[in-house]
Amino acid sequence: MAKSLLLVGFLCLLLAFAAADHSPLQDFCVAQAGSSVLVNGLACKDPKMVQANDFSFSGLHLPGNTSNAVGSRVTPVFAAQLPGLNTLGISLARLDYAPWGINPPHTHPRASEILVVQEGTLEVGFITSNPDNRLISKVLQKGDAFVFPQGLIHFQRNIGTGNAFAFAALGSQNPGVITIGNAVFGSNPDVSADILAKAFQVDKSVVNQIQSKF
Repeated sequence: MAKSLLLVGFLCLLLAFAAADHSPLQDFCVAQAGSSVLVNGLACKDPKMVQANDFSFSGLHLPGNTSNAVGSRVTPVFAAQLPGLNTLGISLARLDYAPWGINPPHTHPRASEILVVQEGTLEVGFITSNPDNRLISKVLQKGDAFVFPQGLIHFQRNIGTGNAFAFAALGSQNPGVITIGNAVFGSNPDVSADILAKAFQVDKSVVNQIQSKF
């Protein structure tokens, strides 16, 4: 586990040198919990009140609960969970997968991602933008890494017989996530079934059935 965490730390450092977020204008800007100030990021805590715990997060050694419809769980370490990340342009996540569990197709609108497999065998991939829409995919083993470019749809699937987990480092303190199925079929209010039926070239009854699941 110690080697795994060292590897993730190294990846975070690599991303820090090419962070997508703007460079900070001070040593640090620890997020101020409960602040009503609206800024492009999070308001800063008074530097005199900053403590070591503001720069620390515990729990990445604990498996996430994968008892859900997709068989995976993401444990984020963004500025909301680790206030000291605010303005530093990086973040981290642990991803756990049950056998044949998936992290469904999704995008990060504000960050590229590098994923390192810590245990198990993962099938991963991303899809290039129009007009090519090429699937770039690979099977990863323990110790393998894979990069997902910013904004492109990507996914992971555990194709092994046991549980799997990975660490991901991202080039934003708040990379955001748009899960394609949830966004398209689970929006509030619903996207018109007429629009989705035409977009996906299916009958409206199929769209209604899918929407009911979200």
